[in-house]
Amino acid sequence: MTNRNISISRKKMAGSEADMLVSLPFLDENDSMVNASTEVDSELANAFKLGDFKAEKGEKILLYPKGNSRKKSSPRRVLFVGLGKVEGKDVNELRELLRKSGGIAASAARKTGSSRVALRLPDIPGFSGEATVESLIEGILLGDYRFDKYKADSKKKKKEFTGIKEIVVYPSSAKGKIQRGINRARNAALAACKARDMANEPGNRWTPASFAGYARSLAERYKMKCSVLGKGDMKRLKMGGLLGVNQGSAEAPKLVILEYKAPAKKADTILFVGKGLTFDSGGVSLKPAAGMEDMKYDMCGGAAALSVMAVVGEEKPEVNVIAIIPATDNMGGSSALKPGDIIKHYGGITSEIVNTDAEGRLILADSLAYGIKRYKPTCVVDLATLTGAVILGLGHHRTGLLGNNQDLIERIIEAGDKSGEPLWQLPLDKEYAEQIESDIADIKNTGGRPAGTITAAAYLQKFVGETPWAHLDIAGTAWDFTKKTYIPKGPSGTAVRTLVELVRGWKKLR
Repeated sequence: MTNRNISISRKKMAGSEADMLVSLPFLDENDSMVNASTEVDSELANAFKLGDFKAEKGEKILLYPKGNSRKKSSPRRVLFVGLGKVEGKDVNELRELLRKSGGIAASAARKTGSSRVALRLPDIPGFSGEATVESLIEGILLGDYRFDKYKADSKKKKKEFTGIKEIVVYPSSAKGKIQRGINRARNAALAACKARDMANEPGNRWTPASFAGYARSLAERYKMKCSVLGKGDMKRLKMGGLLGVNQGSAEAPKLVILEYKAPAKKADTILFVGKGLTFDSGGVSLKPAAGMEDMKYDMCGGAAALSVMAVVGEEKPEVNVIAIIPATDNMGGSSALKPGDIIKHYGGITSEIVNTDAEGRLILADSLAYGIKRYKPTCVVDLATLTGAVILGLGHHRTGLLGNNQDLIERIIEAGDKSGEPLWQLPLDKEYAEQIESDIADIKNTGGRPAGTITAAAYLQKFVGETPWAHLDIAGTAWDFTKKTYIPKGPSGTAVRTLVELVRGWKKLR
């Protein structure tokens, strides 16, 4: 993973050579301001007294120290970001508040060209220094994201701000494992940013072969096992879903498998399956032209699954983790799958194709069935930009969540709340499965408009058997996610940090 220079300093902040020092004052129960000591305390106090800065949540003010000729160094700017009243707040609410504050700091750094940032940790009552620094650094790194590799003009501008290069953390009296918090934040945030990078790549640059190449690079770096199944393997295994979706494409499909083995011999195994649809035209059931350029994002599930593996490689958890990414595009070439066609999935289930734009469930079905049979996981979690219906139901604010094991579902919800990536559980009763019954095959690939997100999950459920399983429909949150200071326009990298939290806190299912 890309490294960032993040260090801890026990020296006085007055000697910092940072381009910008970030301090986070908050209000106590008497509405008095509590803040870390800086060179511009008196100026801040005056602003507070005049009512120009109230230290309320999200409020910011940028001040400039006068400096001292005897001092060789001092921060050039001091940014104060208010936290408001923090006492009595829920832990996850505090985490999100600090993440957003980090995003505000990243935005200010970009505006002022501050590549060297000093961070003064607030000492929040009842909240550890580890959790404080983890949330703040996550927000800064996620908020500092940019994707400009295809902008030739930007490369010619030598003075253009290219991002934060250095962060120095001043712990103050904050207690806890500060370095551990930094490491956790860096690993998760940079993984989410890598998922954003993959999604931002155009369909002619990020192909199924690109997924395979990145997985191989992770395997080499972290001593994991990587397997890549090609079209010949899929024919031998009779993966009719993957092969069917790929029929109209000039790009060969790949089934990418990356395996991490924990040190313990009897460790549980978590299987992640991420949809890697590198471009979705809808096939013969062609999508409308307006907005079709966003269909390069239809691989965000696969990007998230692989990015989680980068964190797994860094942190080496006590649980086996496997990621499977079925990768192809969905095009309308002369050999393309047609409405009315019948395919046979891995394992023998036949499916009537009603709509070729309901393709994600076809490639996930083969992957789920194959992964469960081969690896016999303790549980499986799939994630996909699967249905537009989830946006109608939940907007761009929550990921849809369905599954067959309530313990697993509740753990994912808890991990999402901790990560600022909220989910909402939808029902999956047997009545919904009746909507995908076919007159001429075992099932059909769409149950119509009613409950579209649920019937898509019901399709996948046919391939998981009794294995504990959860399905994340990230179509509404993978891009155009709820506006936040640390979420950029475009792909959000959603689900990466949620699944990282699931792995970090893993314990045997009930």
